[in-house]
Amino acid sequence: MKKLNILIFLLPFLIWAQDDLLDEIDTDSVVIGYEKAAFKGLKIVNFESTKMISKKQLYFVVSHRFGSIKTGIGDFFGLDQAVTRLNFIYGISDGINIGLSRSSFQRTYETSLKLRLIRQKKSGSPFTLVLFNSMLLNGSLDEDVLPGLELQHKLSYSTQALISSKLNKNLSLQLVPTFFHDNLVALDGQKNSQFAVGIGGRHKLTKRWSVNVDYGLHLNRASDSPFKNPLSIGFDLETGGHVFQLHFTNAQPMNVNTFLGQATGDWSDADIFFGFNLSRVF
Repeated sequence: MKKLNILIFLLPFLIWAQDDLLDEIDTDSVVIGYEKAAFKGLKIVNFESTKMISKKQLYFVVSHRFGSIKTGIGDFFGLDQAVTRLNFIYGISDGINIGLSRSSFQRTYETSLKLRLIRQKKSGSPFTLVLFNSMLLNGSLDEDVLPGLELQHKLSYSTQALISSKLNKNLSLQLVPTFFHDNLVALDGQKNSQFAVGIGGRHKLTKRWSVNVDYGLHLNRASDSPFKNPLSIGFDLETGGHVFQLHFTNAQPMNVNTFLGQATGDWSDADIFFGFNLSRVF
Protein backbone atom coordinates (compact mmCIF):
# COMPACT_ATOMS: atom_id res chain seq x y z
CA MET A 1 0.00 0.00 0.00
CA LYS A 2 2.83 2.41 0.80
CA LYS A 3 4.43 1.71 -2.57
CA LEU A 4 1.05 2.51 -4.17
CA ASN A 5 0.86 5.78 -2.25
CA ILE A 6 4.28 6.82 -3.54
CA LEU A 7 3.19 6.06 -7.10
CA ILE A 8 0.06 8.16 -6.61
CA PHE A 9 2.19 11.08 -5.41
CA LEU A 10 4.45 10.78 -8.45
CA LEU A 11 1.70 10.53 -11.07
CA PRO A 12 0.77 14.23 -11.13
CA PHE A 13 4.37 15.19 -11.84
CA LEU A 14 4.58 12.71 -14.70
CA ILE A 15 1.36 14.09 -16.15
CA TRP A 16 2.42 17.75 -15.78
CA ALA A 17 5.80 17.28 -17.46
CA GLN A 18 5.24 19.85 -20.22
CA ASP A 19 7.57 22.83 -20.05
CA ASP A 20 11.13 23.28 -18.93
CA LEU A 21 10.86 24.24 -15.26
CA LEU A 22 14.28 25.87 -15.38
CA ASP A 23 12.64 28.92 -16.94
CA GLU A 24 10.13 29.06 -14.11
CA ILE A 25 12.51 28.66 -11.19
CA ASP A 26 14.73 31.42 -12.54
CA THR A 27 11.96 34.00 -12.77
CA ASP A 28 13.20 35.85 -9.68
CA SER A 29 16.78 35.90 -10.98
CA VAL A 30 16.52 38.05 -14.08
CA VAL A 31 15.90 41.47 -12.55
CA ILE A 32 18.60 43.81 -13.79
CA GLY A 33 21.16 44.71 -11.15
CA TYR A 34 20.39 41.86 -8.76
CA GLU A 35 22.53 38.78 -8.33
CA LYS A 36 21.04 35.47 -9.48
CA ALA A 37 19.41 33.37 -6.77
CA ALA A 38 21.92 31.73 -4.43
CA PHE A 39 19.85 28.52 -4.36
CA LYS A 40 17.62 26.83 -6.92
CA GLY A 41 15.41 25.05 -4.38
CA LEU A 42 13.25 26.51 -1.63
CA LYS A 43 15.25 24.36 0.78
CA ILE A 44 18.97 23.68 0.97
CA VAL A 45 18.24 20.24 2.42
CA ASN A 46 16.48 20.65 5.77
CA PHE A 47 16.86 24.39 6.19
CA GLU A 48 14.88 26.91 4.17
CA SER A 49 16.94 28.75 1.57
CA THR A 50 16.64 32.43 0.60
CA LYS A 51 14.97 31.36 -2.66
CA MET A 52 11.59 33.11 -3.08
CA ILE A 53 8.78 32.34 -5.48
CA SER A 54 7.40 35.11 -7.66
CA LYS A 55 4.16 37.04 -7.26
CA LYS A 56 1.00 34.98 -7.91
CA GLN A 57 2.96 31.74 -8.33
CA LEU A 58 1.85 28.63 -6.46
CA TYR A 59 4.35 25.90 -5.61
CA PHE A 60 3.28 22.39 -4.66
CA VAL A 61 6.08 20.45 -2.98
CA VAL A 62 5.92 16.75 -2.13
CA SER A 63 8.61 15.75 0.37
CA HIS A 64 9.20 12.11 1.16
CA ARG A 65 11.65 10.75 3.70
CA PHE A 66 12.09 7.01 4.12
CA GLY A 67 12.95 5.24 7.35
CA SER A 68 16.53 4.54 8.36
CA ILE A 69 18.58 2.64 5.80
CA LYS A 70 20.16 0.84 8.77
CA THR A 71 17.17 -1.52 8.88
CA GLY A 72 18.45 -3.16 5.70
CA ILE A 73 16.59 -5.25 3.17
CA GLY A 74 14.07 -6.58 5.69
CA ASP A 75 12.46 -3.13 5.81
CA PHE A 76 13.54 -2.39 2.22
CA PHE A 77 16.02 0.18 3.57
CA GLY A 78 13.32 2.22 5.28
CA LEU A 79 10.59 2.14 2.63
CA ASP A 80 8.03 0.82 5.10
CA GLN A 81 8.66 3.60 7.63
CA ALA A 82 8.39 6.64 5.38
CA VAL A 83 7.26 10.17 6.33
CA THR A 84 5.52 12.38 3.76
CA ARG A 85 4.96 16.13 3.73
CA LEU A 86 2.69 18.05 1.35
CA ASN A 87 3.43 21.77 1.13
CA PHE A 88 1.72 24.60 -0.75
CA ILE A 89 3.56 27.94 -1.06
CA TYR A 90 2.05 31.03 -2.64
CA GLY A 91 3.74 34.27 -3.66
CA ILE A 92 1.74 37.24 -2.41
CA SER A 93 4.53 39.32 -3.92
CA ASP A 94 8.08 38.65 -5.10
CA GLY A 95 9.27 39.22 -1.53
CA ILE A 96 6.40 37.76 0.52
CA ASN A 97 5.52 34.05 0.46
CA ILE A 98 3.02 32.16 2.59
CA GLY A 99 2.81 28.40 3.08
CA LEU A 100 0.55 25.66 4.37
CA SER A 101 1.66 22.07 4.87
CA ARG A 102 0.75 18.73 6.41
CA SER A 103 3.33 16.15 7.50
CA SER A 104 2.65 12.58 8.52
CA PHE A 105 5.29 12.95 11.27
CA GLN A 106 3.21 13.56 14.40
CA ARG A 107 0.36 14.59 12.06
CA THR A 108 1.93 18.04 11.91
CA TYR A 109 0.20 21.03 10.34
CA GLU A 110 2.25 24.13 9.54
CA THR A 111 1.57 27.69 8.44
CA SER A 112 4.52 29.81 7.36
CA LEU A 113 5.51 33.30 6.29
CA LYS A 114 8.68 34.05 4.31
CA LEU A 115 9.70 37.70 3.97
CA ARG A 116 12.66 39.04 2.01
CA LEU A 117 14.19 42.18 3.55
CA ILE A 118 17.45 42.56 1.60
CA ARG A 119 18.41 41.20 -1.79
CA GLN A 120 21.98 40.64 -2.97
CA LYS A 121 22.89 43.17 -5.62
CA LYS A 122 25.84 43.26 -7.99
CA SER A 123 26.75 46.80 -7.01
CA GLY A 124 25.06 46.86 -3.62
CA SER A 125 24.37 44.45 -0.77
CA PRO A 126 26.72 41.42 -0.75
CA PHE A 127 24.06 39.22 0.83
CA THR A 128 20.36 38.38 0.84
CA LEU A 129 18.37 38.50 4.09
CA VAL A 130 15.07 36.63 4.43
CA LEU A 131 12.96 36.01 7.55
CA PHE A 132 11.13 32.71 7.89
CA ASN A 133 8.42 32.24 10.52
CA SER A 134 6.30 29.17 11.12
CA MET A 135 3.66 27.85 13.49
CA LEU A 136 3.09 24.12 13.98
CA LEU A 137 0.22 22.10 15.37
CA ASN A 138 1.00 18.59 16.61
CA GLY A 139 -2.07 16.58 15.68
CA SER A 140 -0.83 13.38 17.30
CA LEU A 141 -1.25 14.59 20.89
CA ASP A 142 -4.31 12.96 22.46
CA GLU A 143 -6.35 14.34 25.36
CA ASP A 144 -7.17 10.78 26.46
CA VAL A 145 -3.46 9.99 26.87
CA LEU A 146 -2.50 13.39 28.30
CA PRO A 147 -5.25 14.58 30.70
CA GLY A 148 -5.48 18.37 30.85
CA LEU A 149 -4.09 18.79 27.34
CA GLU A 150 -5.23 22.02 25.69
CA LEU A 151 -4.88 23.43 22.19
CA GLN A 152 -2.00 25.68 23.25
CA HIS A 153 0.06 22.62 24.25
CA LYS A 154 -0.07 21.35 20.66
CA LEU A 155 1.46 24.53 19.22
CA SER A 156 5.09 25.30 18.39
CA TYR A 157 6.75 28.30 16.78
CA SER A 158 9.96 29.17 14.99
CA THR A 159 11.72 32.26 13.65
CA GLN A 160 14.77 32.17 11.41
CA ALA A 161 17.00 34.73 9.76
CA LEU A 162 18.24 33.33 6.44
CA ILE A 163 21.44 35.11 5.37
CA SER A 164 22.91 33.94 2.08
CA SER A 165 25.57 35.08 -0.35
CA LYS A 166 26.28 33.88 -3.87
CA LEU A 167 30.09 34.00 -3.76
CA ASN A 168 30.58 33.07 -7.41
CA LYS A 169 28.67 31.32 -10.20
CA ASN A 170 29.17 27.91 -8.55
CA LEU A 171 29.26 28.49 -4.78
CA SER A 172 26.61 29.86 -2.40
CA LEU A 173 26.66 29.86 1.42
CA GLN A 174 24.03 30.55 4.04
CA LEU A 175 23.88 31.24 7.79
CA VAL A 176 20.65 30.58 9.73
CA PRO A 177 20.30 31.90 13.32
CA THR A 178 17.19 30.18 14.68
CA PHE A 179 14.81 30.53 17.63
CA PHE A 180 12.12 27.91 18.15
CA HIS A 181 9.66 27.30 20.95
CA ASP A 182 7.64 24.19 21.83
CA ASN A 183 4.77 24.73 24.25
CA LEU A 184 5.11 21.09 25.26
CA VAL A 185 8.45 19.24 25.39
CA ALA A 186 8.98 15.52 25.92
CA LEU A 187 12.06 15.82 28.17
CA ASP A 188 11.93 17.29 31.67
CA GLY A 189 15.34 18.92 31.27
CA GLN A 190 14.60 20.55 27.92
CA LYS A 191 13.66 24.23 27.91
CA ASN A 192 10.64 25.22 25.86
CA SER A 193 12.52 28.06 24.17
CA GLN A 194 15.44 26.74 22.15
CA PHE A 195 18.19 28.22 20.00
CA ALA A 196 20.19 26.90 17.08
CA VAL A 197 22.53 28.05 14.33
CA GLY A 198 22.33 26.52 10.90
CA ILE A 199 24.95 26.65 8.17
CA GLY A 200 24.52 25.47 4.61
CA GLY A 201 25.84 25.73 1.12
CA ARG A 202 25.39 24.81 -2.53
CA HIS A 203 28.09 24.01 -5.05
CA LYS A 204 27.15 23.70 -8.69
CA LEU A 205 28.66 20.60 -10.31
CA THR A 206 27.22 20.80 -13.83
CA LYS A 207 24.50 22.76 -15.61
CA ARG A 208 21.87 20.48 -14.09
CA TRP A 209 23.47 19.10 -10.89
CA SER A 210 24.53 20.67 -7.60
CA VAL A 211 25.55 19.30 -4.21
CA ASN A 212 23.97 20.85 -1.11
CA VAL A 213 24.95 20.49 2.56
CA ASP A 214 23.44 21.89 5.76
CA TYR A 215 24.01 21.39 9.49
CA GLY A 216 22.15 22.61 12.57
CA LEU A 217 23.89 23.22 15.91
CA HIS A 218 21.42 23.10 18.81
CA LEU A 219 22.69 25.54 21.43
CA ASN A 220 20.69 24.59 24.52
CA ARG A 221 19.76 20.95 24.10
CA ALA A 222 19.14 19.08 27.37
CA SER A 223 22.21 17.21 28.57
CA ASP A 224 20.35 13.88 28.70
CA SER A 225 18.64 14.34 25.34
CA PRO A 226 18.81 11.37 22.94
CA PHE A 227 18.41 13.67 19.91
CA LYS A 228 21.19 14.73 17.53
CA ASN A 229 22.21 17.77 15.55
CA PRO A 230 20.91 17.41 11.97
CA LEU A 231 23.53 16.93 9.25
CA SER A 232 22.31 16.55 5.68
CA ILE A 233 23.79 16.08 2.23
CA GLY A 234 21.72 16.46 -0.92
CA PHE A 235 21.82 16.72 -4.68
CA ASP A 236 19.64 18.99 -6.79
CA LEU A 237 18.77 17.85 -10.30
CA GLU A 238 17.16 20.39 -12.64
CA THR A 239 15.44 18.73 -15.58
CA GLY A 240 12.57 19.38 -17.93
CA GLY A 241 9.25 19.60 -16.11
CA HIS A 242 10.68 18.67 -12.70
CA VAL A 243 12.91 19.85 -9.87
CA PHE A 244 14.31 16.90 -7.92
CA GLN A 245 16.09 17.22 -4.57
CA LEU A 246 17.63 13.96 -3.39
CA HIS A 247 19.18 13.84 0.06
CA PHE A 248 20.59 11.84 2.96
CA THR A 249 20.10 13.10 6.51
CA ASN A 250 20.01 11.94 10.11
CA ALA A 251 16.70 13.78 10.67
CA GLN A 252 13.52 12.17 9.40
CA PRO A 253 11.04 14.95 10.34
CA MET A 254 11.01 18.00 8.04
CA ASN A 255 9.61 20.98 9.98
CA VAL A 256 11.98 23.41 11.71
CA ASN A 257 11.10 22.47 15.29
CA THR A 258 11.13 18.76 14.56
CA PHE A 259 14.31 18.34 12.52
CA LEU A 260 16.25 20.60 14.91
CA GLY A 261 14.74 19.21 18.10
CA GLN A 262 13.99 15.56 17.27
CA ALA A 263 16.65 14.19 14.91
CA THR A 264 17.36 10.62 15.99
CA GLY A 265 19.82 9.31 13.39
CA ASP A 266 23.57 8.90 13.73
CA TRP A 267 25.83 9.15 10.68
CA SER A 268 28.61 7.20 12.43
CA ASP A 269 26.24 4.26 12.83
CA ALA A 270 24.75 4.43 9.30
CA ASP A 271 21.46 5.42 10.94
CA ILE A 272 20.44 7.86 8.21
CA PHE A 273 17.38 8.55 6.08
CA PHE A 274 17.10 8.89 2.31
CA GLY A 275 14.52 11.28 0.92
CA PHE A 276 13.48 13.51 -1.93
CA ASN A 277 11.52 16.68 -2.74
CA LEU A 278 9.47 17.16 -5.91
CA SER A 279 8.29 20.65 -6.84
CA ARG A 280 5.74 21.90 -9.33
CA VAL A 281 4.94 25.52 -10.20
CA PHE A 282 1.48 26.73 -11.19
